[in-house]
Amino acid sequence: MNFAESVSYLHSLGNEVLAMKLGLEAVQVLASALDSPQQKFPAIHIAGTNGKGSTAAMTEAILRAAKIRAGLFTSPHLISITERIRFDGSEISEGDFARLATAVRQAGARLVADGKLAASPTFFEQVTMIAYLHFAEREVELAVLEVGMGGRLDATNICQPAVTAITPIGFDHQKYLGNTLATIAGEKAGIIKANVPVIVAPQSDEAMQAIAARAEDLNAPLVSVTGESFTVKNNGAAKYRLNYGEYDTLLNLRGRHQTENAMTTILIAEQLRQLGWKIDRQAIQEGLANANWPGRLQLIESPKLTAPVLVDGAHNPAGSETLRSFLAENYAGVSITLIFGTMADKAAIEMAELLFPTAQHVILTQADNPRAASPQSLVEQTKTLRQDAACADNLAEALAEAASITPADGLIVVCGSLYLAGELLHHLTTNAVFSVLPESDSAI
Repeated sequence: MNFAESVSYLHSLGNEVLAMKLGLEAVQVLASALDSPQQKFPAIHIAGTNGKGSTAAMTEAILRAAKIRAGLFTSPHLISITERIRFDGSEISEGDFARLATAVRQAGARLVADGKLAASPTFFEQVTMIAYLHFAEREVELAVLEVGMGGRLDATNICQPAVTAITPIGFDHQKYLGNTLATIAGEKAGIIKANVPVIVAPQSDEAMQAIAARAEDLNAPLVSVTGESFTVKNNGAAKYRLNYGEYDTLLNLRGRHQTENAMTTILIAEQLRQLGWKIDRQAIQEGLANANWPGRLQLIESPKLTAPVLVDGAHNPAGSETLRSFLAENYAGVSITLIFGTMADKAAIEMAELLFPTAQHVILTQADNPRAASPQSLVEQTKTLRQDAACADNLAEALAEAASITPADGLIVVCGSLYLAGELLHHLTTNAVFSVLPESDSAI
């Protein structure tokens, strides 16, 4: 298969979430057929509801600053599937992706033909295996792996972690993970391994109890971010005071919440140093200052639009609260046009309650994804919150409407789904000259 054929084949397996099958049996069989590439490198395995991608990006940036051969596996992608798999800061090439996708597809087909698997491995199982093969070929020293969903039954959970981490846990994907924070936390704590340290971001009491119980059962040292502190200085830099010492750095990622993710990342790096990895303070500070994570509070200027665009995934209530707080802190008094679209299985009303009051204008739309809620359904769900909301059949129409009603000193906010964020970035990169404003202009 060439690259286009490999992507088409993977998409033919069904929507990444709708066709998902949580469980490790199939991916373990597939890995064995491919000489278990995940056993050829240690990993930092990161689960959580919000912040796990940012934490993974910052961790990988620190490893590169420390001159460690690092791989990074994240999901979903925003524009190209190659974004999910990176080595030494660079995306996997389309040629390597196609070659490895072909090998994984053929291995899966043989397993089905031999009766060792009942059906072909899923989209996420195959992409995970492509990443593991790429990292093994590149002889990575450490791979940073973001869990796709949950943790216990996620395809990434056949890795060999040196350190695990759990970022803040909230309500999301309840259909698959459970309806209480304790149950959801139990699923995410499934990445914890015997005697392997786990770094835990601040959690609700019930989530922390579930995580701590799992760690105790497995004799896994639990290192909590709770109790650590930071201060923000006038220039936007943050000084982190942790048990291991002080770190003084300017974060490259916007949002006060990123300071919490940074503390989780610092503790990951410190645990790695205790395990013998050569990661000094300068590498930690350099990595935090240079980490990049598109589609999360990303500010963009485009000549096609009348005002700057702030794009943020904000795909659940906790993410929406983070975005609401950022807007209140940084854009008070600014005329905001909110373009909102989310997936049909998300808590649209709770998200709307948080975000709609921030905006002078609301435009409801949808991403080009089979899971997306239609604009009409969003209008119906949120009509008691905002009767003046406009409706656009697609993002291009929504952007055109926003450009016509947002003043030059205003702000267009696109949010509600990472799929919508990715569609926006693709639209702007293919249809307009645009510039991304430096993250550090408003880092905290």
